[in-house]
Amino acid sequence: MKKRYQLILVFVVFAIITYLDRNSISSVGDDITRELGLSDQQWGMVMSAFSLAYGAFEIPTGLLVDRVGPRKTLFRIVLWWSVFTLLTGLATGFYFLLIVRFLFGAGEAGAFPTVSVAIARWFPSIERGRMQSIVWMGSRMGGAMAPIMSIQLAESFGWRGVFYLFGGLGLLWAAYWFWWFRDEPRDIHGITPDEIIEIEASRSVKAVSHKLLSWKMVFGNSSIWALMGMYHCLLYGAYFYMSWMPKYLQNGRGIPKSQLGWMVSLPFILGMFGCLAGGFASDYFTKKRGLTFGRRYVGMFGLVMAGICMIAGSLTKDSSIAIVLLGLGLAFKDFTLPVSWSAATDIGGQHAGAVSGTMGLAGQLGSAIMATAFGFILHATGSYEIPVQLIGGIVIVGGLLWFRIDASQQLRDEPESTIKPKEIVA
Repeated sequence: MKKRYQLILVFVVFAIITYLDRNSISSVGDDITRELGLSDQQWGMVMSAFSLAYGAFEIPTGLLVDRVGPRKTLFRIVLWWSVFTLLTGLATGFYFLLIVRFLFGAGEAGAFPTVSVAIARWFPSIERGRMQSIVWMGSRMGGAMAPIMSIQLAESFGWRGVFYLFGGLGLLWAAYWFWWFRDEPRDIHGITPDEIIEIEASRSVKAVSHKLLSWKMVFGNSSIWALMGMYHCLLYGAYFYMSWMPKYLQNGRGIPKSQLGWMVSLPFILGMFGCLAGGFASDYFTKKRGLTFGRRYVGMFGLVMAGICMIAGSLTKDSSIAIVLLGLGLAFKDFTLPVSWSAATDIGGQHAGAVSGTMGLAGQLGSAIMATAFGFILHATGSYEIPVQLIGGIVIVGGLLWFRIDASQQLRDEPESTIKPKEIVA
């Protein structure tokens, strides 16, 4: 197997562990809130703490990976978040949990922008959608496994044991990554001369960038603003499944805990297929109709359909049908995920990490707002359905923003003499 495809397998394992660590807390949320005496509003704040920290550190980490490369950056990320996953199991109250989850989010920030930079350096643009889709499929495998494994582990070892086990898995992956991976394909052990030529002849992001980045250039790009708005809406919807879905099913739909694991897993299982389909569809239409069409219309279709499914699921009285429709909502959102990250690296070019981080920041702000707002809307209305319907509408707006995204318009570095000192981040 070629080394670049081995890299994708390593990233699939990474994505599985990422979502085991990230989603496990919502799967055992009832156990945690009961033992620590947390209200719905406090639980929403704990969920938001992760997203706020994750978003705040997305751009700094994106800049870091552009400067020092994916190997060191991703090692630091996984090591940090794994330690704070372990510390989550030691939580004794609201403030301890709030701080630990904030620091967990700070450590995990930049994880997928870093992966995107590695893919951009190892693969041509016509393969990126597929490679992103395979990695994001791994994240949905982790998301599907998290509730089943977490609930079963919690029954045997208590909810604290869940975090000890998943944190340990992350430490093992970090050690392997630092030993095996190299930023430049030609430096990795066992790669053939033919594959080196194949990679270096076709990739568009070729090395660690030491060029100065002008934020005027970034924020003067209308596609980047639309990309940020779109991803804000996408994660506003996606984070419902990672934070409130178990409580929605258990308390809003009356699903017994014995059935909860598989029902929470269903959207992520469907999401695996959504990720794969979106990436392959984007690459197909990119080849047939060009980069703008291949990213724009695939992304738009996914989010509009996702919003429709979420609204329809919240309106139906039949819980079985509702769960299927909500599951399709995540599948269609995931149809757009690999397209979004591919578009960020297409537009970013040598500054793919910074642009991906900027998009990620906007998305995590959506996650943070949703996680807190859901709890307050629930408290004010007594309804689990109203916040889901609002989320669906926001996701549709995100889909329409794809009309303003042109992935073929790559950022071009300005001559250094034209960049004023106040515009430089270095």
